[in-house]
Amino acid sequence: QVQLVESGGGLVQPGGSLRLSCAASGFTLGDYVIGWFRQAPGKEREGVSAISSSDSTTYYADSVKGRFTISRDNAKNTVYLQMNSLKPEDTAVYACAATYGVGRVGLPRTYEYDYWGQGTQVTVSS
Repeated sequence: QVQLVESGGGLVQPGGSLRLSCAASGFTLGDYVIGWFRQAPGKEREGVSAISSSDSTTYYADSVKGRFTISRDNAKNTVYLQMNSLKPEDTAVYACAATYGVGRVGLPRTYEYDYWGQGTQVTVSS
């Protein structure tokens, strides 16, 4: 059974840091593109970051570039999102998603992700 489980969310003050984890089971993480998405109340879902299956090429939305870092540990079947210098506008539910990546060229569209986690809440507030 394919499953993605996020953890690491919480309440943090502006300027603080959090590290989100996306633990995969039921498939080999190394064969998949993993994306992180977020959705704030009243807003559309936004792609935040992604990491390829082959050479671990990374992608970042302009809004998080320089502050967030995505990485993967295939041995642990886990992808991480290190979030630094957090801002109130980063407040959202963060979810990871996976789509088969072997042989894929380019970043998947949101609708191409096949598996989704349930999400974890990140709140940035003083």
